[in-house]
Amino acid sequence: MQDESLFFDEAKIFVQAGKGGDGCVSFRREKYVPYGGPNGGHGGKGGDVILEASPHLNTLLTLRKHPHWKAERGAHGQGSDKHGKNGADVVIAVPRGTLVRDAETGEVLADLVNAGDRVIVARGGRGGRGNSAFASSTNQAPRFAEKGEPGETRTLILELKLIADVGIIGLPNAGKSTFLASVTAARPKIADYPFTTLAPNLGVALVDEREIVLADIPGLIEGAHAGAGLGDKFLRHIERTRVLIHLLDGSLDDPLRAYETINRELAQYSARLVEKPQVIGFNKMDLPDTQARWQSLARVFAQRHIEAYPISAATGQGVRELLRAVAKRLAELPRETPPREDELPVIRPTEDENAFTITREGHAWRVRGRKVERVVAMTNFDQDEAVLRLHRIFQAMGVNTALKDAGVREGDVVRIGEVELEWRE
Repeated sequence: MQDESLFFDEAKIFVQAGKGGDGCVSFRREKYVPYGGPNGGHGGKGGDVILEASPHLNTLLTLRKHPHWKAERGAHGQGSDKHGKNGADVVIAVPRGTLVRDAETGEVLADLVNAGDRVIVARGGRGGRGNSAFASSTNQAPRFAEKGEPGETRTLILELKLIADVGIIGLPNAGKSTFLASVTAARPKIADYPFTTLAPNLGVALVDEREIVLADIPGLIEGAHAGAGLGDKFLRHIERTRVLIHLLDGSLDDPLRAYETINRELAQYSARLVEKPQVIGFNKMDLPDTQARWQSLARVFAQRHIEAYPISAATGQGVRELLRAVAKRLAELPRETPPREDELPVIRPTEDENAFTITREGHAWRVRGRKVERVVAMTNFDQDEAVLRLHRIFQAMGVNTALKDAGVREGDVVRIGEVELEWRE
């Protein structure tokens, strides 16, 4: 059983957007203006966490090594109506073809197909308003300000679907890594045992002045569509290729059975995969037994109208002819943008902003809701006026009435977000 931690097409990361800066309580202090009005500035917005597809990355390995990301918080407001500076965003580069899911809900947040595609995965908190924002005809000198709103936090699952012109498929030890190394500048690790390649490798081959991007897909085995040998993860990478090079190990006793096994796995995983054009590379022609098998199998392939080429990835025999056939197939196909996931677009608040729920939590009460939790988080409980304002907001939202109806009593603890309050009539 292989260690899945060595497989770099999936990563789990935690992202935290920046907290908003606090608003300021301040009043004008001028020589001839003894009762200057409020001039506390607002806090700056916290930085967002953004994922961006980069053409310079091929795996999610760097994110496995760096799973925690945090954006900068906004600066606090100051007197004289000076607003705080917004926090800097954090932009995380991911390979093209990265699918982004919320780890908690499984919801698809983005499908970053093309270079430059971006998505905000955690929004920075808004800055707290300074006391200048709360001045009114009935309260001309407010002595409170808002705290900054906490930034969003999220745990994400990133899944990479390689984007390449050609996918190289076949059973373990069919010679895929050797083939890729012989036709491109890629240098994959190569050894003679199943699952030598644990991460798909990309390479670029030049065929008669045409560049072709090839992906060496790790070896598939029978049962791959159901997850055997990590096969379902590997099959994901083939979905976005346009043509498949199917390498057969000519040294096997029954190469035709290997061919049928792989195609059966493709069909059971996705109908789209089995429909992709295939060019067969009958590999290891440098071995005498393979040469003998080719003589009989060549007729079988011709009868089935299967395009097959005898090659040796180790010596280069027949490789150029195979690549030219692949280039010809690619030229005949329309250049299409890889399909995106159907569940998009996302990152949207689905619940009612003012909705809340009340539940019993041991000997305490828990109030949950988007707005009610935000208002509590932005309230400075050291400022009496801020607490009174919170009470008025709760009254207007119906929180106080709902708690009474639920059975709250004098002295009960009420939890909202990270704050614990004591109920007083």
